[in-house]
Amino acid sequence: MRINEHILYEPDEECPPSLTLGVAFQGVIIVLSNIVAILTTFLVASNAHGSYVSWAVFASLLIGGAVTLLYATRIGRLSPGYIYMMGPATPFIAVCVLAVEEGGLALMSILIVAASLIQFAFATWLAQLRRIITPVVSGVAFMMIAISAMPIALARLGEAPEGVSPVAGPAVGAATVAVAAILTLRASGILHLLAMPTAIVVGCVVAVLLGVYDFQRAIAAPWFALPEYSGWPGLSAALDEELWALLVVFLIVSSVVAVKAGNEGAVIQQVSWRRPRAIDFRAVQGTLNVSGIGLLLSGIAGILPIMIYQSSTFALINFTGVAARRVGYVAGAILVGLALLPKVVAILTTIPQSVSGALLMIIMGMLFVEGFRTVLQDGLNRQKALIVGLSLSVGVGFQTQNILADVLGGPWEVAFGSSLVAGVLVAVLLSVVLEFSVSRRRRLEGELDISALPGIEAFLRELGSGMKWNDPSIERLCAAGEETLSSMLQLRDDYEEERSPRLILIARPGPGSVEMEFLAVFEEENIEDRIAFMSEQAETPDVGEISFRLLRHYASSVQHRKYHGIDIVTVQVDA
Repeated sequence: MRINEHILYEPDEECPPSLTLGVAFQGVIIVLSNIVAILTTFLVASNAHGSYVSWAVFASLLIGGAVTLLYATRIGRLSPGYIYMMGPATPFIAVCVLAVEEGGLALMSILIVAASLIQFAFATWLAQLRRIITPVVSGVAFMMIAISAMPIALARLGEAPEGVSPVAGPAVGAATVAVAAILTLRASGILHLLAMPTAIVVGCVVAVLLGVYDFQRAIAAPWFALPEYSGWPGLSAALDEELWALLVVFLIVSSVVAVKAGNEGAVIQQVSWRRPRAIDFRAVQGTLNVSGIGLLLSGIAGILPIMIYQSSTFALINFTGVAARRVGYVAGAILVGLALLPKVVAILTTIPQSVSGALLMIIMGMLFVEGFRTVLQDGLNRQKALIVGLSLSVGVGFQTQNILADVLGGPWEVAFGSSLVAGVLVAVLLSVVLEFSVSRRRRLEGELDISALPGIEAFLRELGSGMKWNDPSIERLCAAGEETLSSMLQLRDDYEEERSPRLILIARPGPGSVEMEFLAVFEEENIEDRIAFMSEQAETPDVGEISFRLLRHYASSVQHRKYHGIDIVTVQVDA
């Protein structure tokens, strides 16, 4: 099991106020430059001007801060209780620009509201979709995010004001990368925690010396200001027949974003604890619900959708070692406060593009490695290798050459021409094909009691005979089932139940082997939600509480996983 030794404070632990404030400010600094850069890209591409510009900045900071705070709050299935930095994100830029061109900002707003329903649908039917969001799909999504963002980072490194040497931008970026890398690799204590802000300060100092830093925007900005509410575009219900394809495209992009959000919810859990735990799927549901709330509020406000800055969140936790949810509270409050302080926003956003580009390179590199580690979480067999390889090939190919531009055109080109969308969709489709191409699984239900043994033995003998196994292999399969049941009977001592728990046996035949999942269901309520994402790809095994010594004699692999109200023992037996 991977141990995150660098984690100083876990989500449930109390972090000192001074450290909480410092880490929260680091998170805000990281995301603020991205917020302004992404908003500027959208505003320029959509030809927005006048009062809408100030409204978009105000609403983005306000909603981003509120949703960041909500993510950090643990409220049942509504919110997960982890740090998630939020802001306007790139997946919706192209389709939003297209919507503005077709029907204006009001049309874009109603389409975003409609797209938010997909997030809530994914949260509701998470159990039925558990085979889609696997470590392979997650890893591909993270690697494609990194790959798609690297050209942006490199472009920022080359930016410099007119009249300044073209070498100035790369020089500032190199200084920033050098300081961040040295402090991250070698520093300890407070210097390690302050690696990113120190690198930013050094980069800004070098930028001043080389004439790259422009202070004018910060000087001209007012200290306090309210937005012009006339900039709110409102909502439009005028969706004629010609624009139905645009609605479908928004729903497709939202589906990809939902898969991405579910993956991010699982990964942030893993990096937030010293000893990564089995995924809390109720928290993943909360991640999707809050993602839907963010999209819904964005649509009502008429701005580019607010989404998770997964790479920034991941970098913040890894650089500082602080995953306490209090950081999310403070960071959210800071973003809300900044919505009313244009002067502070202007000061922070005058950080040279070459500095933010250098940090983005580091963050994307770390995210790519995390994606690769996620793919390898449960091994890389031939099928998974093909899914990863083909998905990355398609994604990188679309990054360099959009072959669908001349074939589809219009909104479909915008949706499927994205390298991130293309790569993730290929991974999802191949995973679905792999899931439905395997042999049909077999299921047996009963009570967790010794009286269930004859039924289990008959079930396994029939299964082995149907697979044309020889007698010794069938006996080994039955023995593995018997020993698993005997081991699971010990679990009843951990629960006070008047009646025997339910026992569910799911057998998945494969080439030359059978995978058996024994589920001991100790509570009837919300069973389907609790077994969401229960594929072997998505879990952290825990075999410390049950003796599998005899069972291992019959099985090629054994895993024991504990959930709220459910214990699962997964056994694989080879022919």
